[in-house]
Amino acid sequence: MAFKIITDTGSNLPKSTLTQMDVTVIPFTYWMQGVPQECPVYPEDFDSHAYYDKLRAGAEVKTSLINSDKFASYFRPALEAGQDVLYIGMSTAISGTCQSAKLAADALAEEFPGRKVLVLSSLGSGCGTGLLVCRAWDACQAGRTLDETYQGLLQDRDRLCEYFTVDDLMFLKRGGRVNAAVALVGSMLHIKPILYGNDEGKIVITGKARGRKRAIDTLAELYRKKVRMPERSRVFISHGDCLAEAQTLAKMIEAIAPPKELTITVHEPLTGAHVGPGMLAVFFLGDSR
Repeated sequence: MAFKIITDTGSNLPKSTLTQMDVTVIPFTYWMQGVPQECPVYPEDFDSHAYYDKLRAGAEVKTSLINSDKFASYFRPALEAGQDVLYIGMSTAISGTCQSAKLAADALAEEFPGRKVLVLSSLGSGCGTGLLVCRAWDACQAGRTLDETYQGLLQDRDRLCEYFTVDDLMFLKRGGRVNAAVALVGSMLHIKPILYGNDEGKIVITGKARGRKRAIDTLAELYRKKVRMPERSRVFISHGDCLAEAQTLAKMIEAIAPPKELTITVHEPLTGAHVGPGMLAVFFLGDSR
């Protein structure tokens, strides 16, 4: 490859994709009931049912950034091998991870003056970041340079559509996405929020649905309205231990406009702690967010 693509476990890409694209993945760390845990590199190695069951039972999870030293330890081997590096991470509006990556890149610039490390905030999270990783690989396969790929990704992220719903508003309340009163009333009335990543890379509520079925219908309808050139596109669906509903959404999407690729994956533990069990999300490219 003309350059090395590096991401983290927050990109939520399955093993088959990561292996095919030879993408290096940096694992996040989280603490479950005070015990440190490392996020599995591959979602397939994540016991999602056990994890989300613990969240349902009230287990406390704390998350942290990847520090600059850890980033440097993953960037350095590629630089030593004579490759430039492209790191793609979650939105700077919800995490300081890209800032840590930039600190590592700046420090390594002195050590490897002939090489380049570019850091891209996806302005998204989960498979939204993963989708841009796939687009970077597409560009690399097409023979584009690192700089050309980076510029193309800036355009792609403006078209990144990330829509999701959650089953329990209290997890969003803990993360500061909704206030306590809204969470309590919403839970009592069975209101399911529809959320998305806005132009600033923040996660905001864009709508509400009464009941789970209507929330899933709304996700499918947003795909219908926003998707462009699905026959040439990848679509990702991630879920917080609700596989049957993810499969239902996938069938709805296939009936609306079958994409070139449709991947269902369990949602990784780090951001899963903030959205909770029952989270269901769809990621694709449209004309705009």
